[in-house]
Amino acid sequence: MKPVCRCLTALCVVILAQGCGRPVADTVFQNGRIYTVDANRSWAEAVAIIDDRIVYVGGNDAAGKYIGPGTRVLDLQGRMMLPGMQDAHVHPIEYGVDLAILNIIDLETVDDYKAAIAAYAAANPELPWIIGSGWSFAAFGAGVAPNREDLDALVPDRPVYIGSYDDHAAWVNSKALEIAGINRDTPDPPGGQILRDAVSGEPVGTLEEEARALVRQFTPPITFEEKVVGLRAAIKVLNAWGITSYQDAGVDGDEELRVYKALEDNGELSMRVVAAMRWYAERGLEQVDELIVLRDRYRSDLIDASTAKLWQDGVMENYTAVMLEPYRIASGSRGTPLIEPGLLKTITTRLDAAGFQVHLHAIGDGAVRQSLDAIAAAIEANGRLGHRHHIAHLQMIDPADIPRFHELDVIANFQPLWAKLDEYVLDINIPSIGEQRARWMYPIRSVQDAGGMLAFGSDWSVTTANPFPQIETAITRQESEGEPLPVFTPEERIDLASAIDAFTINAAYLNKREKDTGSIEVGKYADLVVIDRNPFEIEPADISETRVLLTLFGGVAVYGELAADFVK
Repeated sequence: MKPVCRCLTALCVVILAQGCGRPVADTVFQNGRIYTVDANRSWAEAVAIIDDRIVYVGGNDAAGKYIGPGTRVLDLQGRMMLPGMQDAHVHPIEYGVDLAILNIIDLETVDDYKAAIAAYAAANPELPWIIGSGWSFAAFGAGVAPNREDLDALVPDRPVYIGSYDDHAAWVNSKALEIAGINRDTPDPPGGQILRDAVSGEPVGTLEEEARALVRQFTPPITFEEKVVGLRAAIKVLNAWGITSYQDAGVDGDEELRVYKALEDNGELSMRVVAAMRWYAERGLEQVDELIVLRDRYRSDLIDASTAKLWQDGVMENYTAVMLEPYRIASGSRGTPLIEPGLLKTITTRLDAAGFQVHLHAIGDGAVRQSLDAIAAAIEANGRLGHRHHIAHLQMIDPADIPRFHELDVIANFQPLWAKLDEYVLDINIPSIGEQRARWMYPIRSVQDAGGMLAFGSDWSVTTANPFPQIETAITRQESEGEPLPVFTPEERIDLASAIDAFTINAAYLNKREKDTGSIEVGKYADLVVIDRNPFEIEPADISETRVLLTLFGGVAVYGELAADFVK
């Protein structure tokens, strides 16, 4: 038997590595360009692993002391190794479920949508509902909403519900409106809007935010088994992109936590998961006690349910993001908070006192300010409890609020792939707010320069969870595919090291796992990624082409294969 502790703790690994008898490693990687992301952002050539932990990081020569007869010695042949990547804002269950329904997210035009919906309905005549997702406001144009007549012409005999790609609106046909009892006299629900014809007042077929539930409650429920299958598929995709930890930004109560537990019990959860449990704006403070019960029930090595997810606004595309100044269109609207700002302070303070990290969705600069104010209120009431609250998306931040991220210890959870010129920004966002205000869209560098911590998430499946296109855009502020448009606010570009930090050690800090993940150091989990090129040695515009060759989760290959000569 090897002279090591089985099921090694970090302390045990450190003691062994410091000389209490050189342990024999299970696996040794040599001849690599290993970017450790340690405190010195140092480089190494070799890594040794015992069980699920790293016991050595350094040069090739000293690594030989860990090699015994049973050690797998793998030659990286100069390839780059990084810590396992971490996504700070992702929706994997939704992605997996979407695989089983009509998904039009990769289509570009309204005609494309219509063709796909018609084909799906024809191919599935037995389905009582046509359910799908993925349409974009940009395909319809600024100020234009999807209408029920288009769907009626495609599917006149069955109800249709197609969610938008960002999950903030739904496109429905007349049959669906009829089943839900929605007509010109139906009031808008709290936090939602039924878009109506300006002349007749009749619903046009677009439901925004909480109004979606008026129809969604009648659609066939997604089963527990479907969610398990979907999550299993999603995790395989994420592992293939080098991701070994994430924060699920909207876990729907006990059932979805049971989905995670089912995969963990079966040994299929190759991911360290922070489950951010949904807060429902239409309900009250009784949810705090309910979340405490769930947090304590689902506490394990791989699942941490100590985060609550709150939505404070919608999105700029349908003018539901909360702004400090009115939109230029939409009749001067500023958007409507999903939670009244005073109540948001009370909720955040209660959650903070109960030991929860608060994960806030805020797109508009008004919602960002309200979110920062809520966290400030929690600090004033409770002191600084160190729960690592964070605000996600941050499409607009007023310059006066940028220093507050550092002052309040709030992590800026950006989705870097969005920080570029595209059809949304050019055709919808800039016309609705003006170029002067658009300067403060996704001010990533400004937050960093003001001392704020950056963590990156994808919001997958809204956009890709592949970290490398996201890293490229964070550096270039340009589209990573096709012919790029001009650089968007070049002063907000960051460097490569900062972008990697945001997907590794900073995201690990946000996920409360920086002591055992996020960098390649002795005592930490052997969550490692090998890639086919060194981003520090190529043009930034080529970083998005990076391919993952191998992903290790606790020393076990969950993507790619361990081979004696590695991958040629």
